[in-house]
Amino acid sequence: MKLYGLIGEKLTHSFSPKIHEIIFKELKRKGHYHLFEIKRENLKDALYGLKALEVGGVNVTIPYKVDLMKYLDEISEEAKRIGAVNTICFRDGKTIGYNTDYYGFGMMLDTNDIQIENKRAAVLGTGGASKAVLQYLLDGGIKDITLVSRDVHKGKEKYKEFKMISYKEVKTLKDYDMLINCTPCGMYPHVDVSPVKKEDLLNFHTAIDLIYNPQETLLLKESKEKGLKAVNGLYMLVGQAIKAQELWNDVKIDNHICDKVYEEIARL
Repeated sequence: MKLYGLIGEKLTHSFSPKIHEIIFKELKRKGHYHLFEIKRENLKDALYGLKALEVGGVNVTIPYKVDLMKYLDEISEEAKRIGAVNTICFRDGKTIGYNTDYYGFGMMLDTNDIQIENKRAAVLGTGGASKAVLQYLLDGGIKDITLVSRDVHKGKEKYKEFKMISYKEVKTLKDYDMLINCTPCGMYPHVDVSPVKKEDLLNFHTAIDLIYNPQETLLLKESKEKGLKAVNGLYMLVGQAIKAQELWNDVKIDNHICDKVYEEIARL
């Protein structure tokens, strides 16, 4: 039985083991997906240890998506452009980093029939979670992106090429197609907060929240009440897991399996 897993700091509430368990079942493969909670100072040793143990592959979550890059032998083109990895393959004695969040985000948009070409988007957050989203939007021909940050000055230093505003200024955005939350605001257990005011949602047609626990955040609940299309991050989570399995096992997984895994996870 091959071992896979997730590298992170605090992983108690991760859905990933269950998602990969279902994928293993659908692919008729024997595998175990383990949660590796690792301290920052032990990252390098942990990576080498996993390589020595001939682990099949690992995912990487916050706060290590950038930190681990300096220890990898190779980094894929999409991960280089994004500046973060979330999937690592152990192949031919090398550690190779990828970013399957990029593909998972695209799969989420496709399954919900959300078009981005020539559209306008406001992206909440300038941390690691926003990197793959921004790159996908740019590659997909987005017309305009405005980043929203708690620290506009620091945000501008990190993303000089984007328009940057504060959360207080969200109300000034008019005729925007989508609002995308890439922050942990509203994530379990702090489910009674939203990153933006309810009245500011009227400036958008679609609200996307990368959070998947809970499946309906306060942001999405209030978005629905204002008549917006509301989409959570669960399909993105499943999509990036499917792409990771393709990389680890050199297989192509049919879209219907992704839908099946999503439906099963959504019922939990």
